Amino acid sequence: MHKTLIKLFESAIGSMRDLVPIVAVVLFFQLVVLKQPLPESGQLILGLLFVVMGLTFFIHGLEQGLFPIGESLAHAFARKGSVFWLLTFSFCLGFGTTVAEPALIAVSAEAAKVAAEGAMIINTPAAQANYANGLRYTVAFSVGLAILIGVLRILRGWPIQWLIIGGYVLVVIMTMFAPEEIIGIAYDSGGVTTSTITVPLVTALGVGLASSIKGRNPMIDGFGLIAFASLLPMIFVMAYGMVIT
Repeated sequence: MHKTLIKLFESAIGSMRDLVPIVAVVLFFQLVVLKQPLPESGQLILGLLFVVMGLTFFIHGLEQGLFPIGESLAHAFARKGSVFWLLTFSFCLGFGTTVAEPALIAVSAEAAKVAAEGAMIINTPAAQANYANGLRYTVAFSVGLAILIGVLRILRGWPIQWLIIGGYVLVVIMTMFAPEEIIGIAYDSGGVTTSTITVPLVTALGVGLASSIKGRNPMIDGFGLIAFASLLPMIFVMAYGMVIT
């Protein structure tokens, strides 16, 4: 219990240190450039305190929970020696974490709202919900497939650069044929998938798997799964836009 409190305190100090540049920038532009007082300063201080607390518990939770469970699962699947179940788990992990990603939920809802206002879809709550869910599950499926491919790369020892280059060449080609309205959403989808829930578990999976396989270097082979998780959603969302329009 004592060690836990010490780690929480250290995480809180780290969170405050990380927030100092952001606070400094905001204060500089608000007080020096705009020359205006801070609106509702008490509420801002309270909000900043909540941010520090949230970051502290989030970082502590990663260290205590998500990273260890990701690595232990990777070690367990490597010992089991079943490629089928390892790839199945990889897909389900990518799909499940992405579906629960708050950033993706927010972007999908906003994209549905804009699509309705732009007459791409019928402007009804049901149509917006269907569009948002379709976009969300398309991205989740693509991330699941991306993690599967990334794990297969670790198992086979494929060079990551050729897979990434090939993927981005495909993105450029699809951009020329995809509807203009979906291109921006597709590019943003690659970013929102790599957020608070997906990144820790996927990173832990890659590092743990590379550490468990003979001849693999965790530093060289363990990382790179996030790159696939950012790349494939762009391809799949553009394909989704081609199908629904």
